[in-house]
Amino acid sequence: MTIKFTTHEIRYIALFESMTGATVKDCIVDDENAKLTFLVKKGDMGLAIGKRGSTVTKVQKTVDKGVEVIEHSDDPVEFIGNLMAPAKIRSIRILQKENGEKIATLETDSRNKRTAIGKGGQNIERARVLAKRQHNINNIIIK
Repeated sequence: MTIKFTTHEIRYIALFESMTGATVKDCIVDDENAKLTFLVKKGDMGLAIGKRGSTVTKVQKTVDKGVEVIEHSDDPVEFIGNLMAPAKIRSIRILQKENGEKIATLETDSRNKRTAIGKGGQNIERARVLAKRQHNINNIIIK
């Protein structure tokens, strides 16, 4: 599945890559919550965050928005675990229905469930968008 970025997203990606040296695979601009989410290549997390978060803090000040960095993985189970961090997930199962739809089911306790869902459901929505774009997973259900 190819992702079509808007010029807005392309500008943020170029800025992030030039400031951090990390390779961006995907980007979500959430103007409603003043937040940018960058999906970086596996192994580039250290570059993106910097020593004690200095690099990501510099990016946040430049764009005047919250910045979140998530590490990509080719393994869909590991990828969903990365999306849900810092929530502790007990298990992740990905099932494929007969119609070809992929659904990820996550198990966690009540405290981590709140973290995974996020304020107003923003974390789970972001996770669903990235899971669909990167691994063609249609839905994420938290139990």
